Amino acid sequence: MLSKKRKSYILAMKSVMLISTALTAALVVFLVAFVFIKGIPHISWELLSTKPSYIDGKIGILPDILSTVYIVIATLLFVLPLGVGAAIYLTEYAKNKKIVGIIEYAAETLSGIPSIIYGLVGMLFFCQFLGFKTSLLAGALTLVIMNLPTIMRTTQESLKTVPQSYRDGAFGLGAGKWRVIRTVVLPGCVDGVITGCILSVGRILGESAALLFTAGFAHSLYGILSCLVNPGATLTVALYVYAKENGEFEVAFAIAAILMALTLLINLSATLVGKYFAKKREL
Repeated sequence: MLSKKRKSYILAMKSVMLISTALTAALVVFLVAFVFIKGIPHISWELLSTKPSYIDGKIGILPDILSTVYIVIATLLFVLPLGVGAAIYLTEYAKNKKIVGIIEYAAETLSGIPSIIYGLVGMLFFCQFLGFKTSLLAGALTLVIMNLPTIMRTTQESLKTVPQSYRDGAFGLGAGKWRVIRTVVLPGCVDGVITGCILSVGRILGESAALLFTAGFAHSLYGILSCLVNPGATLTVALYVYAKENGEFEVAFAIAAILMALTLLINLSATLVGKYFAKKREL
């Protein structure tokens, strides 16, 4: 039988948690609704399908959309093999646990560094030292370093969820180490790898500080082959430029609404992918 003091304490804690949950949900709903209400009326086909014209003053964000797509693809092409490969080595091959612990600590430290520092280092190393200048390639390589810990850690945790008995059974049938990893371990944790990839895309879409130093903020259209060696503004950088530098808040809110929709879509995709593969494993 609980005492009155204990019951009051439990009731108070439940009330605090309920209020906290309600405030958090209200803030999210308010932010999403405010951005959509301010931005959606200013989204038009002309805005999405044209480039800025300094002659007649027309504004278009097609170059920014394409630059965002280019930098997302380039970043994933570099970071996925590096992150997944590092996770496989640390989980399946590495024998020295101290070195593994040091690398994991370094990865966690990298994930906590402010993005503006990544931008400064990327500008000094990729743009100046390696001679890439201000370009989408320099921005993509900077984002690779930023997102490498996310891919690596999510893949590591997914690899650890595969039961050791699966590995032992495959070894007992005469399979080699790499064959076990390729045919047994990776298919069993593919949901974690895909989820980490989707979350990385969300971080790439939301990054602006690092790209201001490395990718620049040019609103120009480039071909597929020449896009990476030229500067370009992603949607987040364009939002900053239109709001802070040009005072075009209507365009800024339109871009914000697009980014908000993409963020919601990415988070929903990560959730659905996780549930899909979880159900597939149960079957």
